[in-house]
Amino acid sequence: MRPLLFSLDAELVHSLGMVALKLGLFPVNSKPIDPCISSKVWGLDFPRPLGMAAGFDKNAEVFEKLFDLGFGFVETGTVTPKPQFGNNKPRIFRLEQDLGIINRLGFNNRGIVAYAKKISNWSNKANKAGVLGVNIGTNKDTKNRISDFVRGANELLENADYMVVNVSSPNTPGLRDMQSEKELKRLILAVIDVRDKSKVFTPLLIKIAPDLSDLDKKQISDVALDTGIDGIIVSNTTIKRSGKLTSKNKTEIGGLSGEPLFLESTKLLKEIFCLTQGKIPLIGVGGISNGEQAYSKIKAGASLIQIYSAFIYNGPSVVANICNELSQLIKDDGFKNITEAIGIESTK
Repeated sequence: MRPLLFSLDAELVHSLGMVALKLGLFPVNSKPIDPCISSKVWGLDFPRPLGMAAGFDKNAEVFEKLFDLGFGFVETGTVTPKPQFGNNKPRIFRLEQDLGIINRLGFNNRGIVAYAKKISNWSNKANKAGVLGVNIGTNKDTKNRISDFVRGANELLENADYMVVNVSSPNTPGLRDMQSEKELKRLILAVIDVRDKSKVFTPLLIKIAPDLSDLDKKQISDVALDTGIDGIIVSNTTIKRSGKLTSKNKTEIGGLSGEPLFLESTKLLKEIFCLTQGKIPLIGVGGISNGEQAYSKIKAGASLIQIYSAFIYNGPSVVANICNELSQLIKDDGFKNITEAIGIESTK
């Protein structure tokens, strides 16, 4: 069906996919979980290290269906305090020859109130199929970005298994400025303060951009260590365009994800792992479509990994394929568990 689907607008196809998931039209992954790829991070049990990245299930509508496909965790959002339409359509573009996607969605979502209703029952479930992440952002027209993040934390923190502070989307003007040392520290401490006053301990993460200078990387890592943030997601989409891109949509404005981001995001992953001295769990995302690439992220320093574009290009079967291949690669290298392989390439 791919040629037919790819003849349609990308955002329309995404909507159709959401409907298909809600209706249960994709086969459930009933294969037993291989314990060699199960792990505990932040005190949470991850049955598999592979998760769905933020942006796919913006309004927390299908995360339980994604668990059925074999994802060990799903990061929902990005959600903003107020509902917003996002940028004008069209705003998602496939780069088929490059196996990439450019988006300039602009945090389109239904807002915190609608979102909170979707996840309110999750934290009370006794037998969870996976780990639920909540990714929070700011409205485009907000005058105080930190207050938007604080509201998101206040209203959603206690129903999330972990929460991500998204300061790295290229599609909200000025948002990436919050990655500066001073602003990032103020933001993290404000959100940690909300967490410290809450009834439960929820791990807090930041999601960073791949388009950082060496000074940016050092300062972000120092802030992460100084504030005690629980994790870092490496990385969001890139605004850079390689001269190797061949698809007709390569000049579209927005963030580029998928295969073209793999090498750059993996290099950044190694750097952040070293700069944080392996003390902070990292989630590796960017260009993963097979077990070998997933394993490269683990060896570079990722405790967990996420995909998005590969799901679009390869369909739901990519989840089981990556997990099966990763499991075999870990065993081939003589490891009993995935945790033994974390950062082995970065610590050489």
